[in-house]
Amino acid sequence: MATTNDLKNGMVLNIEGQLWAVIEFQHVKPGKGPAFVRTKLKNVESNKTVDKTFNAGTKVETATVDRRTMQYLYNDGSSYVFMDVADYEQIEIAPEIVGNAANFLLENQEAVVATNEGRVLFIELPASVELVVTFTEPGLAGDSATGRTKPATLETDHEIQVPLFINQGEKVKVDTRDSSYMGRVKS
Repeated sequence: MATTNDLKNGMVLNIEGQLWAVIEFQHVKPGKGPAFVRTKLKNVESNKTVDKTFNAGTKVETATVDRRTMQYLYNDGSSYVFMDVADYEQIEIAPEIVGNAANFLLENQEAVVATNEGRVLFIELPASVELVVTFTEPGLAGDSATGRTKPATLETDHEIQVPLFINQGEKVKVDTRDSSYMGRVKS
């Protein structure tokens, strides 16, 4: 148990039997009336986001979330196999739980796997990853002057939009939260 005054981003709460991750919170002390805490919560299983307001000091049940660094090994067709880097234990994770993280996973890449009571909740990737462009139309001289983009397929088979001057075989930095191009990686 904790109070709403102890809330932090990333904390997982157990509200009415469902697990909710705190995305944002704000303590509000109006001129009149009691203080309250305004939160934005994301359901860990359905990814649904809701706004919820608590009275300041209200007790909330926190969920114990075990975050472990694991190495992605391979996809066996029906699930993603990860290995705990500490004890070499392997676990299989369903594609629904991996979600959009699959667009950025390369074999032997490390990710944080969050579990609650032995059940995998979600996969956390770094904010950005570096991936090689495996296919894109060739760039032309002078293409760097405009802000236009073109589609590019990454080594994970995920397609993103890149500037016209990016060529096949180049390594690019990609934001894992919204699949946006962040820049070219100098080798």
